[in-house]
Amino acid sequence: MTQPSTPLPLTYLEAGEANGGTPLLVLHGLFGSARNWQTLARRFAESRRVYALDLRNHGGAPWADSMTYEAMADDVLRFLDDRGFARAAVIGHSMGGKVAMTLALKHPDRVERLVVVDIAPTAYTHTHAPFVAAMKAADLEGRTRRPEIESQLVEAVPEAPLRSFLMQNLVLEEGKFAWRINLDAIGGAMADLIGYPDLGDARYDGPTLFIGGTKSDYILPEHHDLIRRRFPKAEISMIEGAGHWLHAERPEEFAGLIERFV
Repeated sequence: MTQPSTPLPLTYLEAGEANGGTPLLVLHGLFGSARNWQTLARRFAESRRVYALDLRNHGGAPWADSMTYEAMADDVLRFLDDRGFARAAVIGHSMGGKVAMTLALKHPDRVERLVVVDIAPTAYTHTHAPFVAAMKAADLEGRTRRPEIESQLVEAVPEAPLRSFLMQNLVLEEGKFAWRINLDAIGGAMADLIGYPDLGDARYDGPTLFIGGTKSDYILPEHHDLIRRRFPKAEISMIEGAGHWLHAERPEEFAGLIERFV
């Protein structure tokens, strides 16, 4: 098992590789992966190089016991270093937004501009432990159809869109179903994931855009002062009628905000 202090080599999807200039990194949220952002990455790649990353314990990325935001930010820093990128523009959603903020606060010289999607630099009481428990408890043995497994998640995850999102992590390997995310590590790190690291007086003075959904409770008016203390140049834009997965619910409006900013 990789030690927590060792940055991991992340897997990724690449688009617009023929474009020059500063690359754009996209960091997904908890239970997500780079492929959730494929369509938007291709759109953004019309004008720049785009890399959608799989964060540790997700997608095709390596697994590790540690899932602190500082460890995950170091993984992203390694991605930049391994490719010789001095700086990048970074978009992060939810958990990925906290990773992006941590990277910008710890290494402001490496982040050209920052987009944080529906999350604030604070701890939350939201816990996703019941989802982890339901996925771990699902009986995969001998199952041949995905609905047989999804039906086992209904009680813990009654919302069909959220259930479908979690089910994207179910893969068929050598004729057997398996979860491609590290549920043990995610469950064990839940306190870190819903929290936020103490980074002292760190601040990021670069251009920053926070995008939230008005139907979500992750960016609330009481978070605005906290956001602007850490990110003095932050703009805060709310998409009317959108929830936490606003990039999937309102892709045109979301993409328009991003394109105007980056």
